[in-house]
Amino acid sequence: MTSNKKTARLAGLIYLILIISGMFSLLYVPSELIVYEDPSATVQNITNGKMLFRWSVIGGLICYTTFLVLPLILYKLLSHVHKTHAILMVAFALISIPISLYNIGHKFDILTLVSGVEYLSAFSPEQLQAQVMLSLDAYNNGIIIAQVFWGLWLFPFGYLVYQSGILPKFFGIFLMIGCIGYLIEFIGGFMIDGYYDMGIATYIGIPSAIGEIGICLWMLIAGAKNNTISIKSK
Repeated sequence: MTSNKKTARLAGLIYLILIISGMFSLLYVPSELIVYEDPSATVQNITNGKMLFRWSVIGGLICYTTFLVLPLILYKLLSHVHKTHAILMVAFALISIPISLYNIGHKFDILTLVSGVEYLSAFSPEQLQAQVMLSLDAYNNGIIIAQVFWGLWLFPFGYLVYQSGILPKFFGIFLMIGCIGYLIEFIGGFMIDGYYDMGIATYIGIPSAIGEIGICLWMLIAGAKNNTISIKSK
């Protein structure tokens, strides 16, 4: 029981760091600096807020590093439930890491574009603004691809939680529904014009938020029980 509790609490701590750093870099900083309908204001905001923008890069690196570690700790905690699902959980999570890390390179491009270095004087302000917005679009496209795997890993994770007997089943249900929500958001945003203006786009992420934040806090505070079930391989 002590081992389960320690492993779960470590997973909860890593998960909390992931959530906080992810919300900072993916939600807070863009809300403060990016105005998609106004390239001039966006460039001005990033130029004036370079330090905040740089911190978003640090936040992203912390987020993706913790996401590299988290599924490995969860594997240790939950692999007794179902070996194949545990492997899938780790694989889907890890696939997103190189995509996400490569994607941060677009933020370095943006910092270069607003740096004021001499060779950029060959570009007009409008051209620089267009380049910044193009890099932002490329960054967002990378996030969309990574989100597919941020969703896919939740289904085997949720299944393992549901079946484990050491964590509350309802978190497992929300995690599995959250996986479906991520995939709906990807397909809707990619295939349907104006999807993000639809009502469903506002609520589709709620199950995953409940599942992920809930299981994070539960593991961090309560740990995990000791009732395990026999291992399954398929």
